[in-house]
Amino acid sequence: MFQYFPGNYVWNLSVNLAMEMGARIGEVDTVCRPLLEAASRGEDAGTAELMAAWEAQGDTLVELAAEDEAAGRLLSAGQKLGRAATYFLTGERMQAAGHAPRVALYAKFRRTFDRGVELARENAERVEIPYEGTVLSGILTRAPGDGPKPLLVMVNGLDSTKEMLHRTGPGAKLAARGVSTLSLDQPGTGEALRLHDLHAVPESERWASPVYEFLAAREDVDADRVGLLGVSLGGYYAPRAVAFEPRFALGVAWGANHDWRAVQKARREREGERPVPHYWDHVQWVWGTEDLDDFFEVAERVHLDGVLDRIRVPFLVTHGEHDRQIPLRYAHRTYEQLVNSPDRELVVFTDRTGGTAHSSVDNGAVATDLIADWVAERLGGSTS
Repeated sequence: MFQYFPGNYVWNLSVNLAMEMGARIGEVDTVCRPLLEAASRGEDAGTAELMAAWEAQGDTLVELAAEDEAAGRLLSAGQKLGRAATYFLTGERMQAAGHAPRVALYAKFRRTFDRGVELARENAERVEIPYEGTVLSGILTRAPGDGPKPLLVMVNGLDSTKEMLHRTGPGAKLAARGVSTLSLDQPGTGEALRLHDLHAVPESERWASPVYEFLAAREDVDADRVGLLGVSLGGYYAPRAVAFEPRFALGVAWGANHDWRAVQKARREREGERPVPHYWDHVQWVWGTEDLDDFFEVAERVHLDGVLDRIRVPFLVTHGEHDRQIPLRYAHRTYEQLVNSPDRELVVFTDRTGGTAHSSVDNGAVATDLIADWVAERLGGSTS
């Protein structure tokens, strides 16, 4: 994994995620070089400085995009706005849940992202799915051609968003293979958490079933060929949902998260790395708990033991050999318990292949190539 900040895994993870979303190395250096001292103080200290630096670089790109737009160079403007949105999101994601300025920055991020998509003419359509009196929002990337297409739903982990999935995920690769995708902000993530106060629930089928039914009713989706992928903590959500919602045609865990309860207990003992600063505040925000004791009661339910034998469709498990957040043994446990899947596969990314870090943030192309091919082969797409 690219380590700009010596000894600060959490900040380095954010840099790697930004680069996977299309950040340019020169712009990353402009943001990060003045932050080296702040990063040395630990993952929690200095996050306000971090946000200010990413936002400033984004603001510069917004100004440059306006110049492009004034000159009629709309595609270039859209590209710059896309990177600006990435920088805004990178800064916002690293803040404490109650840090008031993150609200305005998230709103700026959403405006910038949407305008960038429009000007760049991206294959990215906003979708809103009715859910519990409000909506779940997603980004639909369409496979070319007429008629109903197979589709892969992609869901977040603990702290990602649908826009991160759209930028880093296999959506464009799957579209080229004849498979549409929907990047989704499920409860506990993205807009669902920030704008609609929808917290995460261990029973992921609670939201996955309405999502499936919404998609199955669309004329452009083949209801018999809808799969579900989860990244990071989504490596728990997706297997759980596929186990209890048999209408999904396949499942993918992009980073196995078989026993999240055990991972939380280890983190409480300062074992293993964490994905974001202000971690314990963040997880309580995501799950809507009142205190740590309440959170750990919820976390006790977030595991896949006794669940996976319900899965009777193809399932892919991927994991990085050097994942510092989720031990590799959990990938083997998920695979071993998929006893009734007619087509199960475990792929461990090694030093030879690359993509060895958590959910392959060090080299996402390795994972997205594999996932796109595996899914297309099973949903009736084309890999050539």
